[in-house]
Amino acid sequence: MPFDEELARRLRAELANNEGVTERAMFGGMAFLLNGNMCVGVIRDQLVARVGPERFGEAVERLGARTFDLTGRPMSGWVMVRPEGFDTGQPLAKWVRESLDYVLTLPPQQ
Repeated sequence: MPFDEELARRLRAELANNEGVTERAMFGGMAFLLNGNMCVGVIRDQLVARVGPERFGEAVERLGARTFDLTGRPMSGWVMVRPEGFDTGQPLAKWVRESLDYVLTLPPQQ
């Protein structure tokens, strides 16, 4: 299942100034991890953002967002966002910033 390479490129640019960022093929797409914790990703043409449980309710109400659920088991604190929810630089930057803010609260993974 191919993923949107342009969205992956945009995410790389947003994450470029953060140490500890790595990439990994995941869920048939591309995941970006910070200190070993998944932060954001791309599945097909959609953004995956890890916003955490406290921001989840507000995040899932935003344009193009829905609960991240690939297996029938929704993941609280994670959203998938259709292109209309990040199609300009500022909304994508906001999703990335919120994801970074949450993931920075987590202990590093090996």
